[in-house]
Amino acid sequence: MYTATKTGLAMLMACAMAGGALAQEEFIASEWEYGPAYEAEGEVEIWNSAKQKIMNGEDLVGGTINEQDPQIYCAMANAGYDFTWVEMQHSQTSWESVANMYAACPDAQAAHGVRLAYTDEREAQHALDAGAMVIVYPTIDSVEEAEEAVSWVKFPPDGRHSRGGGQRWSFYSDVPGGYRETFNDNIVVILMIETMDGVEDVYEIAEVEGVDGIMIASSDLGNFSGYAQGDEQYEMIVDRVLDAAQSAGIQACGPLGWRAEREGFSCFQAGSEGSLIRRGYEAEMEATARP
Repeated sequence: MYTATKTGLAMLMACAMAGGALAQEEFIASEWEYGPAYEAEGEVEIWNSAKQKIMNGEDLVGGTINEQDPQIYCAMANAGYDFTWVEMQHSQTSWESVANMYAACPDAQAAHGVRLAYTDEREAQHALDAGAMVIVYPTIDSVEEAEEAVSWVKFPPDGRHSRGGGQRWSFYSDVPGGYRETFNDNIVVILMIETMDGVEDVYEIAEVEGVDGIMIASSDLGNFSGYAQGDEQYEMIVDRVLDAAQSAGIQACGPLGWRAEREGFSCFQAGSEGSLIRRGYEAEMEATARP
C-alpha cells in the first residue's frame, strides 16, 4: 500500500510538472486564431435600420436631443428621424439619464444614437451598454485616434469592446442571428472632422475599417480654421473632406441645411428639440394667421 501511494504521488508530480511546462511555453497573442463561439450562422442580417439606410444609399438624418426627459426623447425618436443624436459632448446629461431615455422607448422608430465627448473606452462602453447603435465621435485628429475609436466600439476580434452587461441585452435579445454575433455588422460609427490635424489626415481616417461616415462639424470647422462658410479656404476644406469620404466609399455627413445646398452629402445632423418647438410654433402661427 505504501509503495502504491508513493507511485501515485510520483505520477501526480509528473503530471503537474508536465502541465507547468505546457503553461510556460511561449504564447504569442498575434498568432492566436480566434475561435468560432460568436460566429453568426449563415449570412448576417442587418437589423439596425440606420445601418440599412447607409447600405441602401439613402439619406440618414439624426435628431439632436439636449434634454434629459424620457417623454421628449421618445417624441423625437418617433418623429421620423433615422437615429437619435443624444448630445453628450456639449450637455450636462448623465449616462444614467441616457439609459433611462432609451429604456422609455426601446423599440422606437429611430435607432438609438449618441455623440460622445471624446475617444475613450468608458464613453463607448456606457453608450453601448445603454443600447446605442449609432456612435458619433467628435474631433478626430489622426488615423490612430480613428482606429482607437472603432476599436472601443467593435467586439473582438475586430475591436476591444467588452461584453459587459446593460439593458441592451434585453433590447436586442431577439434580433436575427443574435446580438453579440451580428453586432459588429450592425453598429454605425461616424467620425467628426473639425481640426486642421483631422483635415490633414482625412483621407487615411476615411479608410479606417469600421468607419461608416465622416462628418464636417460646420461651426467648429470654422472655429478651428478661422474661416467662415463661403470663404475660399473653408470651402477648400469641405471639398477635401467630401472627396475623402467618396474615395473611401463611406458617407459624407454634415448639418441638415446642407442637404438642399450641397451635393454629395447623405447623412445629417438635424436641429434640437428646442429649435423644432420654435419652428413648429412659427409654422402653426403662419398656418392659422388671420386673413
